[in-house]
Amino acid sequence: MAENIIEQHLLQATKVVESQVDAEIERLANMDQDEMDVLRQRRMDAMKREATQKQEWLQQGHGQYSEIPDERAFFDECKKSKNLICHFYRDATFRCKIVDKHLTLLAPKHLETKFVKIDAEKCKFLVERLRIVVLPAICLVKNGKTVDYVVGFDDLGGTDDFPTEMLEWRIARADVINYSGDLLTPPIAGQSKKPSSILGREQKKTIRGKADDDSSDEDDW
Repeated sequence: MAENIIEQHLLQATKVVESQVDAEIERLANMDQDEMDVLRQRRMDAMKREATQKQEWLQQGHGQYSEIPDERAFFDECKKSKNLICHFYRDATFRCKIVDKHLTLLAPKHLETKFVKIDAEKCKFLVERLRIVVLPAICLVKNGKTVDYVVGFDDLGGTDDFPTEMLEWRIARADVINYSGDLLTPPIAGQSKKPSSILGREQKKTIRGKADDDSSDEDDW
């Protein structure tokens, strides 16, 4: 019974979409030359605006993953870019290098967003203000306001070898990049979430987030 109701709703929805498509096709088919010229001009204007916006982003350093020196630079970047992704890292934390690899790949793909990183040891005031206690930490900023954080790898499958698409999906859920995929379903849904080391062996952590061999993965401040 329930399946029949769902099928009926899907059928009705399909018919509505088909009728809308048919109506749009008919409208385009009946357009005269003047209307076609207006439509073409609107499209050209939109393309010019997109090209201008792209050029502005590139001039602001979008399209690349770069390092900023201090807290003042962080606030400057927040003012200049509507969307900002900032990785708080530490050289001694191995997993920060994994994040670097993925953000380097994502930056040229998403020109609409500025991708930067900052040494957490050189911006203690900012770290405290943003309440960052575990590294790696990715701060997601929109319109000058922090909207979300990606802390450690728990949201990325709990493994060191997560795909770049997984981080892209997680960032997209904060609406700081353009994303055409399904925000409700992660790219690696259904895969094992058992934590693992990028070296292929599981490492036990102490309560402060450090491995038993004292090599830093996810570190508390």
